[in-house]
Amino acid sequence: MSIKSIALELYRAQQKVSRLEKELELAVHEEKQRLQGELQAAALEMKMMRRMLDGAKVESPFAPSRHRRK
Repeated sequence: MSIKSIALELYRAQQKVSRLEKELELAVHEEKQRLQGELQAAALEMKMMRRMLDGAKVESPFAPSRHRRK
């Protein structure tokens, strides 16, 4: 998965978390438990995407250098 696609998925996950947080604030008691479950799952997905993106940006110390001196 490319960095661009991971970043896009992270953005979508952040939007979903934000939307669910707003819905949870306005929800009636019966809906809150369902929304909390969805929010928890969305937050985990967002955290996973963030870790993937952070890992993709870190260059391995064992990888050949792209900026070699001549």
